[in-house]
Amino acid sequence: MQALIEAIRSQGHGVGSQIVKVDSFLNHRLDTGLLYEMGKAFALRYADEHPDLVLTVEASGIALALATAHALGDIPVVFAKKSAAANQSGDMAEEKIFSFTRGQECVIRVDLRYIPAGSKVLIVDDFLANGEALRGLIAILKRAGAHLIGVGIAIEKGFQPGGQALRAQGIPLLSLAVIEEIRDGHIRFRDTDQH
Repeated sequence: MQALIEAIRSQGHGVGSQIVKVDSFLNHRLDTGLLYEMGKAFALRYADEHPDLVLTVEASGIALALATAHALGDIPVVFAKKSAAANQSGDMAEEKIFSFTRGQECVIRVDLRYIPAGSKVLIVDDFLANGEALRGLIAILKRAGAHLIGVGIAIEKGFQPGGQALRAQGIPLLSLAVIEEIRDGHIRFRDTDQH
């Protein structure tokens, strides 16, 4: 998606060889117009699958999931929580994942009342690196008896294995920007020679 790539080029930057810093428009300060454009792109790709809900992980996936759900006709958004709370029901599905961003293991949890058995679910998230968050969400969907219709990712790190693993499983994946390499602060996108 050209608008996202241009935002990454103009406002983002690479840190080391693994991190893409886009907090000025995607996951700290939000460019709402761009988010709604990305949501429309996911809706265009997956509308024919008639998803019943959009699933993501807190916190930075929520805004993009909301924009996508709105573009799909205001379907519900469910987000996996990363911490337990006293008001959570006893019917929580939990999955351990390793957070690339935090560099540590955490547990994500979803109240299964909000993912009905047989529902068609679109997973949306801001980043795809090693695919741990997606692995955890997919395991929770299986436990719920729901059907994954596809995955929408804002930024895929193509040099890490998450996207390749999903595609190898036959899971439909739309990544709006795929980064091939980060070197000396420069970001090079897949299928382009610009960075």
